[in-house]
Amino acid sequence: MENTPLITNDAIVFGILILCLGFVFFTESKKSGFWHKFYKIVPGLLMCYLLPAIFSSFGVISPEETKTYFVASRYLLPASLVLLTISVDLKAVFNLGWRALVMFLTGTMGIIIGGPLAILLISTFSPDTVGGVGFDAVWRGLATLAGSWIGGGANQAAMLEIYQFNPNKYGGMVLVDIVVANIWMAFLLIGIGKKHKIDKWLGADNTAIDKLQQKVQDFTESVKRNPTLTDYMVILTFAFVTVGIAHLGADSISTLLNTNFEGVSDPKSPWSSFGSQFFWLISIATLLGVLLSFTKAKNYEGAGASKIGSVFIYILVATIGMKMDLSKLFENPNLIMIGLVWMAIHAGLLILVAKLIKAPYFFLAVGSQANVGGAASAPVVAAAFHPSLATVGALLAVFGYVVGTYGAMLCAELMRIVSVG
Repeated sequence: MENTPLITNDAIVFGILILCLGFVFFTESKKSGFWHKFYKIVPGLLMCYLLPAIFSSFGVISPEETKTYFVASRYLLPASLVLLTISVDLKAVFNLGWRALVMFLTGTMGIIIGGPLAILLISTFSPDTVGGVGFDAVWRGLATLAGSWIGGGANQAAMLEIYQFNPNKYGGMVLVDIVVANIWMAFLLIGIGKKHKIDKWLGADNTAIDKLQQKVQDFTESVKRNPTLTDYMVILTFAFVTVGIAHLGADSISTLLNTNFEGVSDPKSPWSSFGSQFFWLISIATLLGVLLSFTKAKNYEGAGASKIGSVFIYILVATIGMKMDLSKLFENPNLIMIGLVWMAIHAGLLILVAKLIKAPYFFLAVGSQANVGGAASAPVVAAAFHPSLATVGALLAVFGYVVGTYGAMLCAELMRIVSVG
């Protein structure tokens, strides 16, 4: 009973999350005084993430006792992808060039080599932390982290099935996943507030990104109008009818593949990601949003389609923040230390490669989050730079699902070798 949060009613929890968002947006709008100075240091998006985390940490609310994250990720996220993609210039997205893909693959490689390197480093002063035998071996549990941090939940489940880590100890790995991934996301959000300084240090070429943003802004200005109630209803129709179609398609495709293809239905198979309903939900929603961008539906950007999509994104941010219980940082410090070292290697490799190829911080942040955070948070980070860039995050995250199991298996085998060695 002592773990039961003060508030479990979904409506009240949702009200608290909206209160957090409203407080941040209201205070961030101040042009002078304390809050004006505060937000010059702390990005507003980070506060949208941290305030729900504080409520969760003090036991007021709990992600386990509410369905708000499920609703936000399954309904509002695909709706936001449609509305943020509806005016996208697909050619301009592809013109972002090879650096986006290189940074994504660098993030993947950072996870693959980060695991075994973290084991090697920590074994020099705390061998028990990375030890264990049989199904209790720590490397088996870390394999599930590799699955989560390259692909997502489906890949994580696949790694648990393949390497048969002791289920009684699996909760500790889930804790590391949540704590470390959320700490890293917080750092990425802080970086967004300092993106110009970071880009200057990286010597980055932002030309393609600036062109894409400018194209969207020019198009928005050309179709801008005072929105009517009808406009809002049509925009929501585009969003949620598409979400319904995406759910229908995702349910049908995942059921079909799981029923007829053993490689998909087998959790141990590298193809199991294609049986994930969430994978197809995000893929279909993004595809339908892109298709709508070739129709007159894109003109509704002038009535605020992307702004409504951004509202949905911020609600998702708040629900993600709610999953971060700051008190958990001290529950299993040894395991969390492994995760932090692992993530530091991932981050270091990204920074090194970004510096070498002069990639913008946008590619670093989204390339990382497409791996570590997956489809639920990569579009969030991308949209934080500019709403028109959410599509990039979604596309890279979907790619992460595809390579996740293979990359995680490679990482796991490397961790097995260094653990035995």
